[in-house]
Amino acid sequence: MTKGLAFHFDPATEIPSQKGKILFVTVYFLKMDLASFESVKAAAADFFRREARLDLLMANAGVMAVPPGLTKDGYEVQFGTNHLGHATLINLLLPTLALTAEQGHDIRIVILSSDLFKFMSSTISLSKMHTTQSAHGPLAPQRRYGESKLANQLYARELARRYPTITTVAIHPGVSNTGLQDNFTGPTKMMVRAAAMVMPMMTAEQTAWNQTWAATAPLGSGEKMVRSGVYYEPVGVEAKLPKHGKDDVLAGRLWEWTATELRKFGIK
Repeated sequence: MTKGLAFHFDPATEIPSQKGKILFVTVYFLKMDLASFESVKAAAADFFRREARLDLLMANAGVMAVPPGLTKDGYEVQFGTNHLGHATLINLLLPTLALTAEQGHDIRIVILSSDLFKFMSSTISLSKMHTTQSAHGPLAPQRRYGESKLANQLYARELARRYPTITTVAIHPGVSNTGLQDNFTGPTKMMVRAAAMVMPMMTAEQTAWNQTWAATAPLGSGEKMVRSGVYYEPVGVEAKLPKHGKDDVLAGRLWEWTATELRKFGIK
């Protein structure tokens, strides 16, 4: 994407039922590489030049089961991209989100995790995040991915606790054959293929439904209502979490470790 690229969206044309209800808007793309702190900081600076309020932040992008490697800043590539990249953006935008919330608006952060964290990793190897962690056998890429997705879930949980004026949730988007699983190898690849034979994959559009629901459904504790700190499966179903998925001690450790690492790069 090109920095500053914009396109115009007219709800009256694109969504006839909303004619007269929504104003004409301009959508901007911000160039960002989640594997680079400097790139994320530059994108945030670009945002600040354009906007003074923020109502919704979706931490959506990521990588899966990629070969061993490090980010530009020296972190295991999946954890560095999927967790630290988003944590950087969230931390940079938190003051704006909090300020918007103070004005009485419904402010939300939606972080995309994955149900794979339930099966692939029960902890987070924080002491090894400056290594490629390649010595874990044939399931190493999936295990590293699982750690990054567990971090997404626990970070959302801790955000909800620390910032009660902002609604923060983590969600599982579902499974879709979008190419994200192309790096799967060995047993995991066979399991994914077998599952696809008995349980059809969701379309790419369908995998956006849960995060869209989390961003727009009414707040509250009732059925199909959004509650901060909860992990939701498609669509709008509060998930039953394994013990490590609701480990508040680990969530606190992750929060402090993340803050310490980001401070090394001038991110507070």
